[in-house]
Amino acid sequence: MNIKEAKDQIKNAMMAYFTKDEFGNYALPIERQRPVILMGAPGIGKTAIMEQIAQELGVGLVSYSITHHTRQSALGLPFIVHKTYGGKEYEVSEYTMSEIIASVYDKMENTGVKEGILFLDEINCVSETLAPAMLQFLQYKVFGAHRVPKGWVVVTAGNPPEYNKSVREFDIVTWDRLKRIDVEPDFDVWKEYAYKKSVHPSVLTYLEIKKDNFYHVETNVDGKSFVTARGWDDLSTIIQLYEKNGIPVDNLLISQYLQDKTISKDFAFYYDLFNKYKSDYQVDKILAGDVPSDILERAKSAKFDERLSLLGMILDTVTAELRDALLTEQRLKNLMSIISHIKAELSTGTAIPATVIDQQIAAQQKILESGKQAGNLSDEKQISMLKNIAILNEQKALVYSETNVSTAFALIKADFDKRIAEMRKNAKEAGKHLNNVFLFCENAFGEGQELLILVTELTASYYGARFISRYGCEAYFRHNKELLFYERQKEIISEITDLEL
Repeated sequence: MNIKEAKDQIKNAMMAYFTKDEFGNYALPIERQRPVILMGAPGIGKTAIMEQIAQELGVGLVSYSITHHTRQSALGLPFIVHKTYGGKEYEVSEYTMSEIIASVYDKMENTGVKEGILFLDEINCVSETLAPAMLQFLQYKVFGAHRVPKGWVVVTAGNPPEYNKSVREFDIVTWDRLKRIDVEPDFDVWKEYAYKKSVHPSVLTYLEIKKDNFYHVETNVDGKSFVTARGWDDLSTIIQLYEKNGIPVDNLLISQYLQDKTISKDFAFYYDLFNKYKSDYQVDKILAGDVPSDILERAKSAKFDERLSLLGMILDTVTAELRDALLTEQRLKNLMSIISHIKAELSTGTAIPATVIDQQIAAQQKILESGKQAGNLSDEKQISMLKNIAILNEQKALVYSETNVSTAFALIKADFDKRIAEMRKNAKEAGKHLNNVFLFCENAFGEGQELLILVTELTASYYGARFISRYGCEAYFRHNKELLFYERQKEIISEITDLEL
């Protein structure tokens, strides 16, 4: 199965394992909760989906690569205790708590999160001395004398033997106690993740043209050459940072992430070509609906690969606007909830406005720190919370010397309303730009396959789909005649209530 299907399978298993009966006990006892083992090639996103599952379920995550552990760190250190049996005293060896088990208790203590996922990577590559203890752990969820706490589910990951010489084969007894999920690389599934994460458009358009280069492992005289999903993801991030700092991107950099000489050189050539297109085509004018005639003529006569690159640049720019509009709207919706609490506190008539806001800032910071430590708060949500904390500090400055609660709240409301108006203005502008993209494609490519690609990519794009469902897009619906996607989205995504205090 692909990584998306694997994620759904694991998430469903976690939800089942976390289910409780009417007495508050786990419906499936911990000893019958089969550990999940995710088997797949390296770099296809096994660790990433565990982070996503923890965030979506709101549970903790403790992650380890088991190959970094010795028998002592996994089991704990032996020590001697004195016990009496039948009136005679004996020396007995016991073990301190395993570092792995202790880290789960630390997570619970530090965050207050009582349920979570213990994720152990490279489970089938343990050392010879640790192998028996690992088999016992997989069967009984026990390291030494200490058991995984109730409410924590064990998920493991391993590489097939063709990718790692250190792989150990489990026996049938062990396999029969595991929930095995096999995963294969799939570009089309990874692309959904890439759109949501805003992977660099040069990477997406290159792989759209050359899908076979998405995942490649080969053994030759020089050893193994390989390209993985993780490699493309990390390369995208470093390209964005290099571009932001004005540092040139060349094959020397690219080959550090794409460790196949042929593919790295091919992408380096494409990246240079992509930047040439970026310079030649003025995407900002395309979005503004003010396209120079020479650019329109060039697009009309361009070869398909160039057209695909152009579409990638346009989609990257416009979906960034759609993404910002949606994230801003959601952030302000969360802020509205906080301000409602402030209003309730101020309604008592005795509260000090600046102090009340300070209390909300402290509460948000506590949630932020707890979520970061638990590992169940995405980067996107962290940024959203930090921005709202910054706004609350600005509002605190507005009312700092104001003692009249009615006047203070009027100032807070006016500030919030101003932000809402700005958000709606930006969302409307983004919608105009999206329609202008369709207008340009109609004029440049007619009713060709480029328009089909545009509709398909917007449908696949997480933020493109949500924006169109929320705000609509006449041109999109005109070209997507069946409207099946839109109807499904309307069932899934409820309309967001207008942000009004």
